[in-house]
Amino acid sequence: MSMKITDPAQFGRVAVVMGGSSAEREVSLDSGRNVLAALQARGIDAHAIDGIPALLDALRAGHFARVFNILHGQHGGGEDGVLQGALESLNVPYTGSGVLGSALSMDKTRSKRVWQSLGLSTPKFVALPRGADVHAAARQVGFPLIVKPACEGSSVGVTRVFAEKDLDEAVKLAAKYPGDLLMETLIEGDELTVAILGRQVLPSIHIVPKAAFYDYNAKYVAEDTQYICPGLEGVAGEELGALSLAAFDALGCAGWGRVDVMRDHAGCNWLLEVNTAPGMTSHSLVPKAAAVAGIDYQELCWRVLETSFREGA
Repeated sequence: MSMKITDPAQFGRVAVVMGGSSAEREVSLDSGRNVLAALQARGIDAHAIDGIPALLDALRAGHFARVFNILHGQHGGGEDGVLQGALESLNVPYTGSGVLGSALSMDKTRSKRVWQSLGLSTPKFVALPRGADVHAAARQVGFPLIVKPACEGSSVGVTRVFAEKDLDEAVKLAAKYPGDLLMETLIEGDELTVAILGRQVLPSIHIVPKAAFYDYNAKYVAEDTQYICPGLEGVAGEELGALSLAAFDALGCAGWGRVDVMRDHAGCNWLLEVNTAPGMTSHSLVPKAAAVAGIDYQELCWRVLETSFREGA
């Protein structure tokens, strides 16, 4: 649980860390600029820092009291547990999930293994270490399927594959990114996402892209993607919310995040992944869900920053 803060001075001097060196740098810079402006508008002494090395230098010099982490991705995009470990070692409070939740969520294959072990539904999958026999894996999973890097976000390197002839091209694209690959059954149906803020489950969003699926372009560039919020209501909405919170907790996540789910034509929900530092751009989903719940953008940023006060910390 995070504490409720009323006076901006209680936060001290806040570093909003953005940018970094991951594949999601540009999105993170966009998110960071928005967050910084919102915090400053609420009277918080917040400052932008680009990337982890600059942040750690500033923290060792004693310049900041806490960190609002809006880096996205891995390898210098502080969403994979590395930054969280550094901040723990320096005793600096920060927003969002800790080391374990961040690292587990970034690794989609291990996330899915945890959910499977708890009986939480996630599409059938095969982990693909470099050099694995992708055609044998595809026979195991069955078409249509999805090939993606196991540790990237923002739909980077993701391909929907409907026939064997397209498999090698999909693997080639995903293999441009570091780490292993993941192949999973393509669930056809509705794409939904559920934001979590503290212990509050925000209204779900049903994403309806103009294109075949919600790719990087639909997320950050296109203006014709529809967002229906709430995406599900009534009992179905409650079930989706409960599943999302269970998935979030199972990975040891905390503070805030976003759970992505596919709902098939039979009405079954399938867990895809958890984002522990979701986008906060003008196109982003968490601000849209928060707005429907009566939480404006500035208040949302304030409440995310509150997650840096952990009970007992």
